Amino acid sequence: MARAQGARAQMALGFETVYGTPPVSGFRLMPFARTTLGSEQPLLESELLGYGRDPLAPIKDAVTADGDVVVPIDVEAFGYWLKAAFGQPTTTGTTPKTHMFQSGNWTLPSM
Repeated sequence: MARAQGARAQMALGFETVYGTPPVSGFRLMPFARTTLGSEQPLLESELLGYGRDPLAPIKDAVTADGDVVVPIDVEAFGYWLKAAFGQPTTTGTTPKTHMFQSGNWTLPSM
């Protein structure tokens, strides 16, 4: 499947309700400026001895997914990024509402 580029590129994000279980609904299309997200699975050289003079074939290491995302600071999407960084806010008041974010520490939401 081709990746959208330029003005048509959007990122669909959703919060997991249970860690490690991908969400099936509740996605939001988020704008972004650029990203380097990707995954790789490097190979590990075998360090075992006793199989003769020829080295063993390398084995697959764990799949890693990482990268950076540059996002705009806008009224509609920035609260979503704050929730991802600090956890669910505590909202008080009626008009205007006050949103207080505290460090999520070990309980940050998983996306």
